[in-house]
Amino acid sequence: MALSSTSLSSIELVQPEIEATILHAEQSLERFQENRDSGEDLQNCIDYLNQLRGIFVLVEVQGCVLLCQESVALANEVPVGANDDKNGLLTNLSNAIFILRRYTEYFCQKKLDHPELLLPIINELRVARKTKPFPESHFFELPSEKAFDPSTIFGLASENKLGDFEHHAKRFRHMYQVGLLDVLRERNKTIALRLISRAAKGAMKLCAGGPLAQFWALVSIVSDAALEQDMNLQDIRKRLLMKVEKYLREMAMIGKVVASKSAPESLFKELIYLLAISGSESQQVDAVLRGYKVQPLELDEKSLLAESKRLFGPGADVLRSLSNALREELIQLKEKLDILERGGAPSEDDTNFILSVFERLSSTLSMLDLGKISLACDQQIEKIKAWNASEAEISEKELFAVAHAVLGIEQAIKRFEETGIQADVEVYSSNDDGESPYLSEATVVVIDESKSGLALAKRSITSYVESKGDKLHLATVDSVMNGIRGAMSLIGESRLSGLLSKCMECIQAELIDKETMPDQLVLETLADALTSLEYYIESMNSSQTQNDALLKLSEESLSSIGYGAAA
Repeated sequence: MALSSTSLSSIELVQPEIEATILHAEQSLERFQENRDSGEDLQNCIDYLNQLRGIFVLVEVQGCVLLCQESVALANEVPVGANDDKNGLLTNLSNAIFILRRYTEYFCQKKLDHPELLLPIINELRVARKTKPFPESHFFELPSEKAFDPSTIFGLASENKLGDFEHHAKRFRHMYQVGLLDVLRERNKTIALRLISRAAKGAMKLCAGGPLAQFWALVSIVSDAALEQDMNLQDIRKRLLMKVEKYLREMAMIGKVVASKSAPESLFKELIYLLAISGSESQQVDAVLRGYKVQPLELDEKSLLAESKRLFGPGADVLRSLSNALREELIQLKEKLDILERGGAPSEDDTNFILSVFERLSSTLSMLDLGKISLACDQQIEKIKAWNASEAEISEKELFAVAHAVLGIEQAIKRFEETGIQADVEVYSSNDDGESPYLSEATVVVIDESKSGLALAKRSITSYVESKGDKLHLATVDSVMNGIRGAMSLIGESRLSGLLSKCMECIQAELIDKETMPDQLVLETLADALTSLEYYIESMNSSQTQNDALLKLSEESLSSIGYGAAA
C-alpha cells in the first residue's frame, strides 16, 4: 500500500535515527557473538529493537513493527553464555536486523509499504523459536459479508450431483494425493495443479447442494489460477494444500455426511487471498473476488516476487539469464556448423569464428564453476586449433563430431538451468552410457506428438458426449490412440503402452460397440484415466523423475470400471 503523506513525512524525519538505531543493534549483536558471556550487549540489542518497534508504531509501518516484535522474542530465547547450539537463533536474528535495514531504505525510496514482503523472514523467526508461522494472508482483510457461493460459477446444482459417493470420493482423494505429493517433492508442478483442480471439481460435484461444495469450488479456482499464473508453491502454500486434503480424507472415510460440513473461515480467507494476489484476470477469479467484495491486491504474485528480488539482492533468475546467454552462443555455433556441413570446406574465418565461440563459452563456464562443461569446450578448442595448423581438408566426420559435442554441451547447460547443481552436470559423449543428445531431441518430438494426439482423442470423445452419442466423432480415435501406443512402445514405455491398449478396449466396447450412451460413472472414470496418461506423457519431457503414481492412478480408474491394467 502507498504511504500517506503524513506517514511518509514522519518516516523521512526519523530515518537517520532509525538507521543509527539499527547500526547500534547490529554492533551490540556482533559483540555478543564474539563474547557470549556479555549479557549487557545482548540486552542492549534487545533494547534497540524495542526502540525501533516504538518508532515504527509511531510512523505506522506495520511490517517493521511485527518484525521488531518477533526479533525481540527470538533474542529473548538466547541465553547469556549461549553455546554453539544457539548459533541458528543468532544467525536468524542477524538476518532479521539486516533485512530491517534494507526494508527501511526500500520504503523510503519506493514510497510504498508492503508488509507482506517481510512475512517470510517474520515466519523464519517464529519457526526458529518453534512457534506456529503466520498464514500468508496475515496482512489481508476479508470483508465480513460472505454470502457468495463460488459453486454457482460452475452452474452447479443438486441435480448435477455425482452418484456413488464412496467410489468417487476415494478416487478423487487419490488423485489429489498424487498431485499433492508432486507439489511436496517440487516436481511436475503443472501436472500436480491440474490433478488437484480436477479432484476439487469432482469433490464439488459430489457435495453439490451442501456447504462443502463452496469450499471445493474455491479450491479448484485457486488451483487453476496458480497454474495459469505459474504461482510459486512455497512451504506455506504446501501446508495449505495439506490442510485441504484433510477434507477429502473425511469424505473418503466417513461418507456423505461430510458434504453438509462447512470449511473454517481461515481456509476461505487463505484461498481468497491467493486469488487476490494471483494477478489472474480470468472470469472465474473475477467472479469470486466480486462475489466476496475483494479488490485484486496492488502487489500481485509477480510484482511481489520482483519487489522481493529488488529488496533482498540480485534476482533469482540469474541462472536462467546466464543459461539463455550461453544458449545464444551455441545457436550461432550450430548455425555455422550447419552451413559448413552443407556448403563445403570451411575457410580460416569460419574456423576462427567457431574457435572464438568455444573460447568465450569455456571462459564463462569456468567462472560459473562448471568445470566439466568447460573442459568439453576446451577439448573442441584443441581440435579446431589442430584444423588451423593442418593443411588437410576437414572431413564431414570431424564436423559431425564437433556438432555432436555442441549438442552435448547444450544439454548439459539445460540440466544446469533446471537443477542449479554444478557438481551433477557433465557432458555426455557418444561413448557414454547416458542418453545421446540426438536421441534426446528425437524423444522430445515423439512425446510432443503423442501429447497432441492424446489431447485430440480426448476432444473427440468430448464431442461424442456433447452430441449425445454421434459416433462420427470417434472415427479417428482408434488410429490416433494406436499411433500413440506404438510410439510409447518404441521408446520403452511398455506399461504406458499397455494402459493405452486398455483405454482403447474401453472406448471400443463402451462407446463404439454399444448402441446406447455409457453411464456417467464410466465416462468420468475413463476421462480420469486418459487425463492421468496425458499428464504422465507431459511429464516425460521433464528432466525430473517420471511420476509412476499417475500410471497407477490410471490403472485403478480403469480397473474400477472393469478394464484391469495390462500386466
